[in-house]
Amino acid sequence: MEPYAAGWLSILPPIIAIGLALLTKEVLSSLLIGILSGTLIYSIGTDANFLMGTLQTGFKVMADKVDFEILIFTSLLGSLVYVVAMSGGTRAYGNWAVQRVKSRRATLFSASGLGILIFIDDYFNCLSVGTVMRPLCDRYNISRAKLAYIIDSTAAPVCIIAPVSSWAAAVGSSLKGNAVFESDMAAFIATIPWNFYALLSILLIIFIIATDFDFGPMRRSEERAAAGDIGASESSQGAEPPNPNPRGRVIDMLVPITALIVFAVLSLMYSGGYWGDDPQYHTFQAAIGNSSASSSLVWAAFGAVFVAFIFYVPRKLVGFSEFMNGMVEGMKLMLPANIILVLAWALSGVCRDLLQTPQFVESIVTSGGADFSIFLPAVVFIIAAFLAFSTGTAWGTFGILIPIVVPVVQGIDPSLTVVSLSATLAGSVFGDHCSPISDTTILSSAGAGCNHMEHVSTQLPYALVVAVSSAIGYLVAGLSNGNLWLSFGVALLVMVAIVSTLHFMKGKRAAAAA
Repeated sequence: MEPYAAGWLSILPPIIAIGLALLTKEVLSSLLIGILSGTLIYSIGTDANFLMGTLQTGFKVMADKVDFEILIFTSLLGSLVYVVAMSGGTRAYGNWAVQRVKSRRATLFSASGLGILIFIDDYFNCLSVGTVMRPLCDRYNISRAKLAYIIDSTAAPVCIIAPVSSWAAAVGSSLKGNAVFESDMAAFIATIPWNFYALLSILLIIFIIATDFDFGPMRRSEERAAAGDIGASESSQGAEPPNPNPRGRVIDMLVPITALIVFAVLSLMYSGGYWGDDPQYHTFQAAIGNSSASSSLVWAAFGAVFVAFIFYVPRKLVGFSEFMNGMVEGMKLMLPANIILVLAWALSGVCRDLLQTPQFVESIVTSGGADFSIFLPAVVFIIAAFLAFSTGTAWGTFGILIPIVVPVVQGIDPSLTVVSLSATLAGSVFGDHCSPISDTTILSSAGAGCNHMEHVSTQLPYALVVAVSSAIGYLVAGLSNGNLWLSFGVALLVMVAIVSTLHFMKGKRAAAAA
């Protein structure tokens, strides 16, 4: 299918899908309507059949954009979660953890720390942290929305500042052939202290947990959780079998999860050519940068399920037939998340490949001829945020914008090149972080067992606070000619001030109502 330059109409499909999702709290129909609105615009613009052209194009894009490796990975991970629960390992871990993690706050810090430690890939992070921490969070009546927020905020925001990650590799591939920096990795490392959104997102988690300064929809979710309604999604209600084996031990959970982590690292090294013929990939960092994350995660998930099989079945913790049936039940639990992923990929494909949304945004970026160098980092951040939020992909956003932003900044003010490149990455992560159609947002909901739209609505105010603070920080960077400490310090102070104000305003309103 040939692309069609739809101009401003190219941004309508994601706006329709996101608007309907936020309005109706129902994401499947909203995404489908967004896809069909995009293919309708395409069919009218290319003089195709009004009805059949719209439908045929929609389902063709849906079929073309499916990443079957990610669907297999999520399904196998769902199977792993279920059979681990069947063995009694999940229940045993919950009992063990409650005896040692003595408070609600310690549980939240444990979830955050685990999310930061799993920095290699955001998909792996989203589902693994939820698998491990969900039982413990339930014991302390922590809302599933809060867990989903922590998972999501330690996935992409951590990966984008980790030099050894699949995200570092993606950024490096977008910088190839650019003569501005000595090396791709050197450029990536230079952006880390300037990636305000990623750094502030992590700091906000720590601040919220330490102070309990929740606000907005998240505060209401936490109040309901304290009363016993943790907000578990319907699909996660059956995540634990009705009769887990009472002989299960903590090791029955730790062995498969550890195997998953070890296999993920080894698979990333293998797919990146660590043991291959090309010597340039014979270092860990180079191999990770050259790896295929989706393929590696499928291998890792299969290996972890196999380890669970040989660890449970011979010991009769789980029978052979029960294990196989458990795998099917676990895959069923991931079906809603997989459907949302397929629809989100299709909507992104309609915007990127058919209606040329990135090219429309590029024309906006390059059309301005005025001297606005002091506003450049903030403007780049806002444009990247809008594009990533609309398309649901950070990788696609910085893949499009980096080749545009770097030469534009070099022509306007070379001293702000690193700052503007960082703003591109930060805006991309913000859009990906809070967009209802982002795959990491969807997987965070699935990993936490949280209703997807509740996760979106509770996380969005926090993400917006960080985004506003980051934009102010980038504005200060432009005004101060790239003073890092002043820019980041202002952004941090603004974030703390906004969160504190919102929290105390909510408390005063509640007191007045009482």
